[in-house]
Amino acid sequence: MVKTPAEIWKDAIVQYRKKCQNILQLSNNIRYAGVVNAYGRTLTGMVRPNVKPLLKSEQVKNEFFIISTLMTLRRDAVSAIGKLDYVLLQHQKVSIVIFQKDDMTYYVSIDRTEKNIDKIITSIKKTI
Repeated sequence: MVKTPAEIWKDAIVQYRKKCQNILQLSNNIRYAGVVNAYGRTLTGMVRPNVKPLLKSEQVKNEFFIISTLMTLRRDAVSAIGKLDYVLLQHQKVSIVIFQKDDMTYYVSIDRTEKNIDKIITSIKKTI
């Protein structure tokens, strides 16, 4: 039986959600894991239970729009400088790691108390 486009889309979202769950399991210091499309729309996202989000709803929308725009514009440079491995944004309270795979952006927020961020980044790359 052939799947409809809606069924294919639903299956893809389920797979993204499973990947986000797996990312959250990598460390107790991972606060959030989500997948954003090229337009900045959240396809799925998970905040660790008992973690208070740092951003309000409108701030999250703006953040994801900025990140998706950055990732989209960077695609033009791939042929000259090579494929993007990841982006690391260091803030006072959190580190944000951004990965891109198949035109989807994985956005992961990690507490700055995490001392082994390189290990987490390696594990996330294997997960996605």
